[in-house]
Amino acid sequence: MAEVPVISNHILHGMPAFLRREIGERALLQANRAAGFDPELTEDRNCFIPHAAVVGFLNAAARAAGEPNLGLLLAPVMNAANYGSFGRYVLGADTLGQSIERAIAALGYHSTDDRMSVASVGDEARYSYVFALAGRTGYDIIASAAAGVLLSVLRAYLPVDWRPLRIELDIRKPRQPGLFEDVFQCPVAFNATAVTVVMERHHLHAAPRRASWSMITIEDVARDRRGGAPRDLLDVIVEQIRAQVLTGSVSIDSAALSMDTSVRTLQRELNRTGTDFRSLASAARIQRATELLRHTEGSITRVAAEMGYSSPANFARAFRKATGRGPREFRSQI
Repeated sequence: MAEVPVISNHILHGMPAFLRREIGERALLQANRAAGFDPELTEDRNCFIPHAAVVGFLNAAARAAGEPNLGLLLAPVMNAANYGSFGRYVLGADTLGQSIERAIAALGYHSTDDRMSVASVGDEARYSYVFALAGRTGYDIIASAAAGVLLSVLRAYLPVDWRPLRIELDIRKPRQPGLFEDVFQCPVAFNATAVTVVMERHHLHAAPRRASWSMITIEDVARDRRGGAPRDLLDVIVEQIRAQVLTGSVSIDSAALSMDTSVRTLQRELNRTGTDFRSLASAARIQRATELLRHTEGSITRVAAEMGYSSPANFARAFRKATGRGPREFRSQI
């Protein structure tokens, strides 16, 4: 099984609510099924999801809504400020150039296999991003949304009336290219090698429009992201299970779907590492249940439901088997 690139779940921040509002609940539910989990239930958590799940989520939403230009609807609302500590670190720099350099330096805490760069050519500066699954079916949506993210960084530093010199997208020229220029308010080129925003070079020295960001370091980002985005296959699988646990519904079918692989292949890869999906799911559930029992006052019934157990009794048996104590006993001894 090939390496599975992952990206921070923060890139979908606010997107479920936007899709519900703009294209309806039905389209959102179909998108959730394609992703293999409900992104809305993990928005306030730090976790990583496969790139394939992001592409599947947006592609399914576009199909369900009959909206081929979903990326253009998303682009204006994309904002790096929603990307947790990574976003705060990027936007906390003293100049736009430093902000872009921070994004490049911290990208490994945000995703795997993506690339980001900045280059100066004459009087122009080119801020570029390459998505790990560029070219896959549904990627057109990602490309437009990614341009929106890059623009959000620039607009945090540049005047309200600023416009890019041009935007380049690594997708084929669409039937209605004028729609892209209307949304981005600048010339748009297609068939490029990356998603790129081109601006005047002197803008790299611009100071932030907002001066109230708290001070944050790349070490803060590292702590929040537990050393970086997972690369080892087993770590990726564990991360998908953790995301599912947070939504209260865990299944190997959904995990395989989110990783763009088959259940059989996923089972085979887990067997090679000496474990299986059921064991990993049980461990993740118990770990989360322990956290909830220790740090919240939620009832045992509620914790059992949060973890996806069919009854409090089933939860209690699983918890006792894993920890040697029942959930009530565990809580009373804290």
